[in-house]
Amino acid sequence: MGFDVAVHHLILLPIIGLLVATLGTLVGLGGGFILVPILLIMFPEASASTISSISLTVIFLNAVSATVGNYRAGRIDFRTASLLSIGAIPAAAVGALVANNVDRTTFDFCMGLMLLLGSLYVLWRSYKAQAMQWWNFQVANREITERIFNGRSFRIRFYVNTFMATAISPISGFISSFFGIGGGVVNVPAMTFLLKMPPRVVAPTAMLLLVLTSSSSLVTRILTDQYQEGWARAALLGIGALIGAQIGIYLSSKVNQKFILILLSISMSLVGVRQILVGI
Repeated sequence: MGFDVAVHHLILLPIIGLLVATLGTLVGLGGGFILVPILLIMFPEASASTISSISLTVIFLNAVSATVGNYRAGRIDFRTASLLSIGAIPAAAVGALVANNVDRTTFDFCMGLMLLLGSLYVLWRSYKAQAMQWWNFQVANREITERIFNGRSFRIRFYVNTFMATAISPISGFISSFFGIGGGVVNVPAMTFLLKMPPRVVAPTAMLLLVLTSSSSLVTRILTDQYQEGWARAALLGIGALIGAQIGIYLSSKVNQKFILILLSISMSLVGVRQILVGI
């Protein structure tokens, strides 16, 4: 099966990578839920494992770029990210192996279901999550110091349930790797509602976790030759993603996230229905 890069893709794919990374970083869910459906529509001849491998490569680059910016701002909870990675990293490797044995029709159907479920969460989040406080009143066992643009800094202290973090990590690792969507749609709600982490810390920590889990998945996919001829497309998308992640961080405090989340939810649901119909 040919998977060559057309001339127009030399311009189109970096633009797509930039837009996907900007939006994914902006809403804190990663760009996989946006990128995988685009790839499925653009390249109907590609296998499920190739599509998810390309997406994970872009998500990895996006997450690395975003993590650099978040590290400079002091927003990452390294202890919780390390704890979550214990189960997520091996589960990501398993997800990559399973993806290599799933046909494209089945993948389309499963991806459609995931998009519909994800769209419901994104819609709910746009109306409820941002308006609610999820502070945990137990004794704090975490502390980070966030640095803001005018040179000032402030401490954020909070409590994290370490047992719960260990329990949920394999689920996020497997889903992230299998679908190539990144773990934001699992990690962000889990960190917010189950671990009770402050919203300002959740997205940056989820991005670092994504760097770790996607690394595991990518190594597994390389060793099992799942990229086929998708390297060129992954590279072109990745160029745009590296820039888009920084744009997303910059815009995160300047745009109406509720409006963006509603549009994202509608788009995800429409594409989800399409993928289910394709997979039936």
